[in-house]
Amino acid sequence: MPATQTREISPAQRLGNLRYAIRDLASAAEAVVKQGHKVLYLNVGDPNIFDFATPAHVVEAVAQAMRDNKNGYAPSPGIPQALEAIRAEAARKGITTVRDVFVTIGASECVDVCLTALLNPGENVLTPAPDYPLYSAVLCKTGAELNSYYLNEEDGWQPELDDIRRKINSRTRGIVLINPNNPTGAICTRKMLEDIAELARQHNLLIIADEIYDKLILEGGELTSLAAVAPDVPVVTIGGLSKNYLAPGWRIGWVIASGEGPAIKPYVEGVHKLLRARLSANHPEQYAIKVALEGPHDHLVEVNAKLKRRRDLTVEACNSIPHMSCVPPLGAFYAFPKIDVPEEDDVFV
Repeated sequence: MPATQTREISPAQRLGNLRYAIRDLASAAEAVVKQGHKVLYLNVGDPNIFDFATPAHVVEAVAQAMRDNKNGYAPSPGIPQALEAIRAEAARKGITTVRDVFVTIGASECVDVCLTALLNPGENVLTPAPDYPLYSAVLCKTGAELNSYYLNEEDGWQPELDDIRRKINSRTRGIVLINPNNPTGAICTRKMLEDIAELARQHNLLIIADEIYDKLILEGGELTSLAAVAPDVPVVTIGGLSKNYLAPGWRIGWVIASGEGPAIKPYVEGVHKLLRARLSANHPEQYAIKVALEGPHDHLVEVNAKLKRRRDLTVEACNSIPHMSCVPPLGAFYAFPKIDVPEEDDVFV
């Protein structure tokens, strides 16, 4: 047979604008390491590469599930005992209108399926800026549009409500709220939650409330869940084992869908289509959900104390350096210092 010239197989055009800024910059750091330089990585939210460890009783629950041969496929929404525990957690959070719960392959899959089930090409959701880059990456993948709203550094990184209001248009389907915020560490006030919920109510929007860091509160107290202050508004609340329970590699997340039943039911059915298509989340790790959520939570006392001490040192150091400033984070485990230089990020790096 005559030889034919192999043609380049090009990727889909919709990936042209897809970026995951943190991971992209990590590639540049790896190149520096190969040159023999030491690099201090501050870019990945992985507590286990530092001096944090998954609680022993949570680890044992997974180990026992593996020994009991819970190693096949799980039900697509999640195993019954995990779903029951998530519903109990919703009640503890004050969410009174739970319509459904389901388990996902990490909180990242929560974001993916919740946006994919919601958006048609050309539509948009409002996402915070600065943001966790997964949201913009998923929007790019689905052919949806990025519609960013402003987080105000001078107001402790609270969302700028007027900017959200201005950005809502005929193609807007929802609002993303990350609380506590990644990457700023800000925690929304109750008044802010109520105001955002009212905008969603007025414009018939879904709220995606990413509360994966809801137990990492550096000044004490408990996080107010958005779904608790707006029981009628369609809300999907994201949680998981990765951050609060120091197990990001297990890839276990969950969603609590709440709001008026007739309003959110068709959307939830769409999410379940996507869940069935990927079969199931990791099976043995789901047996940790009930054990983790029911406690004990002794590890959180030490974790939050460590994070608070390190937060104070980091903020003090950043604010002492010329051309740098940092608003003290109130939750999660990130600081978001400002480096006041004229270059763009990639040029500066």
